[in-house]
Parts: sequence; C-alpha cells; structure tokens
Amino acid sequence: MSKRLFVGGLPYSVTSPQLMDLFSKFGKVISADVISDKYTGQSKGFAFVEMENEKEADEAIKNLNETVIEGSGSDRKIAVNEARPREERPRFENRGGGGSGGPRNNYRRPDRRSRY
Repeated sequence: MSKRLFVGGLPYSVTSPQLMDLFSKFGKVISADVISDKYTGQSKGFAFVEMENEKEADEAIKNLNETVIEGSGSDRKIAVNEARPREERPRFENRGGGGSGGPRNNYRRPDRRSRY
C-alpha cells in the first residue's frame, strides 16, 4: 500500500521533477506535488510525495529528514514526515448568522408617525 509524505521547508526553486529524482533513490515514487499559490504560481515551500510502499517511505524519511537539497541554492533543511489526513473543515451551515448591518450612512429617516 502506498504512503504519502509531507515535505516542508523546501526552497522555493525546487520543482516536482527534482523531488521525484531525490525520493526515487529510496524507492518508487508514485507522485510528487510541490504546492504553489493559485494566484502567483510561486511555490509555498512544501510538497507531498507518494511512495509505492511503507518501507520505501520510511527509508526516505530516515535519510532525507533534516537534510539540505543539493544544488537548490539554499541551505534550508527540509522536514520529511508522514502526511496526516486533511481535517474536515466545517461547511457553511455551521457558521453564525450576521446582523442586518443597518443603514449605510448617518442619515436618519424622519418619523412618519402622526404626532396627534
């Protein structure tokens, strides 16, 4: 069964193919996805790598955690560990209601009730 790994502290210049090459030294890599900002396209500095089996994934963790990626132009140490499942986020129905907001300006309507 495959195992998904979290890779943090990545230099922003690292690409998915570079990660595949790096992790393939420890076994078959199913996928390597560097997470990037959806508006700018710039790397967010972390990725997910899926290894074919648990033994190969554990070997990659043991050998790559707290290491520097050679040739990246950075001396940042990466963190490699088992990815945790994504937590469920509450949907819209759990949000509290808001107020009506009131008038948008300071103008007060004149009282239309009869004064008699």
